[in-house]
Amino acid sequence: MKRVVLLVIDGWGVGAQEDAEKYGDQSAHTMGHVSEITMLKLPNFQKMGLGNIVKLASIPPESAPIASHGKLRELSCGKDSTTGHWELSGIVLEKAFPTYPNGFPTELIQSFCQEIGKANVLCNAPYSGTNVIADYGNEHILTGLPIVYTSADSVFQIATHVDIVPIETLFKWCEWSRHRLLKGEYEVGRVIARPFKGEASNFQRISHKRHDWSAAPPKNHLFKELQKRGHKTASIGKVADLFNGEGFDYSYPTKGNTEGIERLIERLKAKEEDLLFINLIDTDQLFGHRLDPVGYSEALIEIDSALPAIMDELTSEDVLIITGDHGNDPCIQNADHTREFVPVLVYREQAPIKDLGVRDGFNQVSVSIMDFLGYPKTFGSESLL
Repeated sequence: MKRVVLLVIDGWGVGAQEDAEKYGDQSAHTMGHVSEITMLKLPNFQKMGLGNIVKLASIPPESAPIASHGKLRELSCGKDSTTGHWELSGIVLEKAFPTYPNGFPTELIQSFCQEIGKANVLCNAPYSGTNVIADYGNEHILTGLPIVYTSADSVFQIATHVDIVPIETLFKWCEWSRHRLLKGEYEVGRVIARPFKGEASNFQRISHKRHDWSAAPPKNHLFKELQKRGHKTASIGKVADLFNGEGFDYSYPTKGNTEGIERLIERLKAKEEDLLFINLIDTDQLFGHRLDPVGYSEALIEIDSALPAIMDELTSEDVLIITGDHGNDPCIQNADHTREFVPVLVYREQAPIKDLGVRDGFNQVSVSIMDFLGYPKTFGSESLL
């Protein structure tokens, strides 16, 4: 049985794309800046050829890399997780999801408030997730009004304290917003529940209770196609949320990278799924958005250290593809995602090693997976294999 492991390191970029200036990201280089500032060592990624893709201060090129290596140019409009993951699955978006740099329109907020029985909301502006609860948490506790905010991405985020609004109620508000409110011209990429706890001056997000409701994918994609052909597919981490649950036989939510890696190795040992798609989120959620290059480097070191154990569970019939979904440079004083090329590493025992160069489209990943499983020329584009 052939198996595919698709591992996405969230917010893993290797330099600004040619169109990055349109997004205000012309100085972004997630991996380059983190390497330069922290001088991290990633011996297993180095062996795979990470340092052969771009010049990195602390990760030299490998003379004989064990994986094919290159970088992918995003074709879709946008730089968010939904857009990036969808393109990896074969969906290239010609129109970006709407964003709200000045907050959500009055009529949208009024409809939301009418549905949940509140007079108003707090914030309604682009904001950092940690700062928004620090700045509005006390008022939320006093008034019971939900904190609604967005970012540079296409997201409608609702933050509430678990002692003021039960998580079940918060989820109900989010589900209604996804399915009834945010449609048509207002169809954002994701609605996100952001529960938090604690007391004034010490509010804390409950990250493992976060939940995302993605827009429904607009057309056929890799995972639905594999299901149609009888393959068993599994999501580890937040992946299934980004596809509105479509295309996955099994879903394994996780609290973070450590649990995600453990679950991946467990599922590889079980040998029950044909495709395992895992998102490792800590680089993005915990460190990229919080402008923490040291934490970002430590998260990469944890992944690097786990690679031998992951590879030990692969057979000569399996393929491992490691890539990113967008950038999130913690070194440029921009807490948002960044429009960057993403690295791609393709490991398969006894397969020819290729310098893949620069490839157009994250969708080359879906093409390659279909090709590997015996279905060439699906989703168009070129294969990485």
